Amino acid sequence: MKITRVLTYPVDPGFGVGWLFVKIETDAEISGWGECLPDKAHIQAEAVRSFEQYLIGQDPRRITHHWQSMYRGSFWRGGAALTAAISGIEIALWDILGKSLGVPIWQLLGGAVRDRIRVYQHLRGNTNEELAANAKKQVASGYDAMKFCPLPKMRPIEGPRLVKEVVERVQAAREAVGDSVDIALDFHGRATPAMAIVLEEAMRPYSPLFIEEPVLPENVDALAQVVKQFKTPLATGERLFTKWGFREVLEKGAASILQPDPCVCGGIFETRQIGAMGEVYYAALAPHNPYGPINLAASLQIAAISPNFLIQELVDEDRLGGGCLVTPFVVENGSIALPTAPGLGVEVDEAFLAAHPLSLQRDHGRWLHEGDGSVADW
Repeated sequence: MKITRVLTYPVDPGFGVGWLFVKIETDAEISGWGECLPDKAHIQAEAVRSFEQYLIGQDPRRITHHWQSMYRGSFWRGGAALTAAISGIEIALWDILGKSLGVPIWQLLGGAVRDRIRVYQHLRGNTNEELAANAKKQVASGYDAMKFCPLPKMRPIEGPRLVKEVVERVQAAREAVGDSVDIALDFHGRATPAMAIVLEEAMRPYSPLFIEEPVLPENVDALAQVVKQFKTPLATGERLFTKWGFREVLEKGAASILQPDPCVCGGIFETRQIGAMGEVYYAALAPHNPYGPINLAASLQIAAISPNFLIQELVDEDRLGGGCLVTPFVVENGSIALPTAPGLGVEVDEAFLAAHPLSLQRDHGRWLHEGDGSVADW
């Protein structure tokens, strides 16, 4: 079996986001699908195509060899863009291998350790009342876990008024759903270590499942400083990539929950290896995925085989593949059944992709502080 073509599909699914899919075709008439980080999707697509000359004519089943060749094949290794491109390609290669053998990917990686994969949705609401009402709706639809960012724009040091407002949002969500529902909080790296410590202490009465990116992950010593003051589990990893990006976090005890993203960190096997590293340090695995349904499919394969898996991110049910997958995923009682079809277990509707191209670069814009116009962390 040989690779004959590598295609990229920047997709606009129609609800204000962009996705980047990768399709790898072979001479055996077996194709595999992957997904890449969609930020600057057209640049990412070019990064994928930069590997096309190497991949054409290769046996797609030599997945580890190709990963090593792509990652180590130039003097300047890694970085977010190239690692994300490798991730999308690697996911597609696993899809081909599974399809060629007629088994799901999890069967090739040691077999499943669970029958269902627990998921959480993002919780939204402009006011505390909206937040509470939406939390109740999610519970009524079967979810027993949710996540939201309670923080606005933040300066390095904030006073008691902001702290009080933030804590009231967390309180509103907790009081709406009670203690039987898990509520995770995403600080999105907006707080400094000093403020993260103040906020976490104020939120403890509402028992967050975890606090994600309380500070930016660029300084692992800062994460380690924060975690020593926290009573709430600290999660990080969405902006890290490859096993090397997670090594220092684990060695310094800077997080108890790892959140690698398969379409960013290096793909399916790299995510599995990061999870295995975390297992040695008694860290849980909660794969990051605010992106599309192919990355969700890859995450489910990893969740199926990982003993230390905690929970899977699902922004909302628009990400289950309605429209772009022939058979979208289904959430029942807050979980998704173990996929059993070969490869990733999904069939992509290419007509949908052709009808929904991402024609313009998406830009989140810039978040600026009122008053002085200085840049705030988004």
